Formats: sequence, structure tokens, C-alpha cells
Amino acid sequence: MLDTMLLVAGIASAIGWLHLLTRRGGFWRADQRLPKAPATLGHWPPVAVVIPARDEADGIGLAVNSLLAQDYPGEFNVIVVDDGSTDGTAAVAERAAGGDRRLTVIAGSALPSGWTGKLWAVHNGVREALRRWPATEFLLLTDADIVHSADNLRRLVGKAETEDRDLVSLMVRLRCRDFWERMLIPPFVFFFQKLYPFPWVNDPGRPEAAAAGGCLLVRTEALVAAGGVAAIRGRLIDDCALAGRIKRRGSIWLGLGEDTVSLRAYPTLRELWAMVARTAYTQLGHSPRNLLATVVGMILLYTVPPVAVVTGLYSADLPRAVPGALAWGMMMLSFAPTGMLYGRALAGCAALPLAAILYVAMTVDSARLYRLGRGGLWKGRHFDHRPQPERQRELCGDLGSEPPW
Repeated sequence: MLDTMLLVAGIASAIGWLHLLTRRGGFWRADQRLPKAPATLGHWPPVAVVIPARDEADGIGLAVNSLLAQDYPGEFNVIVVDDGSTDGTAAVAERAAGGDRRLTVIAGSALPSGWTGKLWAVHNGVREALRRWPATEFLLLTDADIVHSADNLRRLVGKAETEDRDLVSLMVRLRCRDFWERMLIPPFVFFFQKLYPFPWVNDPGRPEAAAAGGCLLVRTEALVAAGGVAAIRGRLIDDCALAGRIKRRGSIWLGLGEDTVSLRAYPTLRELWAMVARTAYTQLGHSPRNLLATVVGMILLYTVPPVAVVTGLYSADLPRAVPGALAWGMMMLSFAPTGMLYGRALAGCAALPLAAILYVAMTVDSARLYRLGRGGLWKGRHFDHRPQPERQRELCGDLGSEPPW
């Protein structure tokens, strides 16, 4: 009976991987990249860069330096919003600028009810940027741990202008040095692409929308038309929420970064676990049904193939091993482009099932934390996930009494 179940599961897994390879927008190719040659524009629009920063002294200096060193031909300015830091983040940012007047550092105000901390800081930064430089045509929303290649801003704006995109975003190259980062970061990038196939996101005719908040360029008028940052003020997965609102009215683009990198370190399993568990259950809409479907689907796609192969070879049952081997092979093939982007050899891609098991456990733990009222923890803050109608009104109610950005 068990042998038959493994055979059927192996066949189902192989069919599932064939579907992903042929019917999921070619997500696995990992080929959505900014053009190497920057665009040539007659007019380079003014840009304001907004960086929310809370206890980011370790990386903010490099981030600011990389932005002030941009080869962007047009006018651009940088605002750092010091969101209640206790480690001297603001002072480090100012020292890094060396008196460059293009940098402005402002202090964030007290966090109001209904806002996540990061979005409140972004809101304040955007508001200040548009007050200081009202002619700003694009806003680059980026994190305090991102080091931008010297031509990144020019390539982002060039992409937006030449293709008439209202939002252009990069999933920057994540740090991948320590053991747990090497094991889990490339699968994280792969799973994100599978969840939001970038070619579909970039197709104006399809409804799929996503972005990566670490590097997100948005047209100012499009942001205002979408209700501004206030329209997504309570969303934990704020980048994808904003992309969804922008795409309802215009065109967006999401790609993989190569030379623009994140300094954020996750050297231990505990740190990576906390990062994933913070939003995994939110991604599933806090739905037990979606959680169950995800667990079953992940087991079928990632765990069944190696189990079928090992048990089939051990018992000399080749009919059972063959479907599992086909599924495992397609799994490795689909993961290879992302793995190679992060320096993973093809043989290393065979370990993807181990990473998948850990991500399943993180997702289940995310649901547990949500049920305990401890979800959404970040930088010492818990976000209130109350599902009551009044909470929904608090997050999504009338925004007319405040600026739309």
C-alpha cells in the first residue's frame, strides 16, 4: 500500500513540476534584468530617494555613499528618516555624506495607530521630499542596508521612462555568505519568483503584481493617484500591496538585481527563521485552508521526489524511483538559474528539498505566532493583526483628512 502511494505521489510530483516548468510564465529562468546599457534620455526627471532607517548604523553609511555617488544625469536628493534609532544612525548617515547638501536627515515622529513602523517612516520621508522638492517626478524607496551600483538610479529611471512604467523594482542581490544564508537565501529568491512570476508581473495585460521594497522606484503622480503610502499603511507585505495599487492604473516592472546588493546579514537559522515567520502567514491571508494547501503542495513537490528515489533504489523498485527521479531532475533544472546567480553549483541545487522542509516549518510557525498574537515582530515592534471590522476601517478608511502620500 505504501509503495503504491509513493508511486502515485511521485507521478503527481513529476506532473506538478512539468506544469511549473511550462505553465508558470517561465519564472524559473530568472531572466528579468535591467538592461546593461543605460538608456539615453533627453530629459532626466528629478528624483528623491527616501530611506527609512531604524537602528541601521552598521550599513547606513555605505548605503548613503552609494546613493550620493550615482552617475545620474538629472537632479536627485536623498532623505533619511531616522525612525527612533538608538545606535546613532542619523549621525553615521550625516558623516558619510561629508556635508553633501543632497542629503537630508529628519527625525521620525511617534508611530500612530494603524501604521507599520516602516511605512510611517516612508510616509514622513515622502511628505518631506515633496515639500522640499515639489518638482520631484520619481521617488526611489530603498532600505538602509542596500548598496547601489553607481549606475543603478540611471538604469531604473531609464527603464521607467523608455517603457512608460509607473513602478520599477529590483529584488536586489541578497547577502549569501554564511552556511544558513547559502542554504536558504537562493531558495527564498526562487520561491518568491514562483509565487510572483516576474514575466507575469511585467505583463501589463495580466493582473499579477509584486515588487521588492528594498529598491522600488515609483512615479510620483502614480503614487498620489494610488492613494499614497497611507493607502497601504497597515500592510506588512507593503511592497506587493503598493505594486497592486499601482498596476491597477499603470504598468510595473520587477527584476533581479546583480550589482546592487543588500548588506543585511542572516548568519544564523534563528535570524532567517524570524524574517520568514514574520510575514509568511500574512502572505497566505491568515487562512488555515491556504496553510494546509501550502504544506501539502510543498511536501508533494519537494519532499516526495527524493523519498521516492531513495526508497525505490533501496528496495530495487525502479518503477517507483523513476517518477521521483524525473521530478527531482526538473526541480534541479528549474532552480539552477537562480542557484547560479548566487554561485550555487548544479549539484548544490539537489539540496533544495531540505530548504523547502525548513520553509514549511517556518510558515507553520508563522501561523502559530499569529494565533498567539505575536506575529509581525520587527525591530522590536509587534504589529496588531486584529481582524475586527473596526480594525479594517482603521487601516482602510477615509484618507481624505491627510495628504495622499
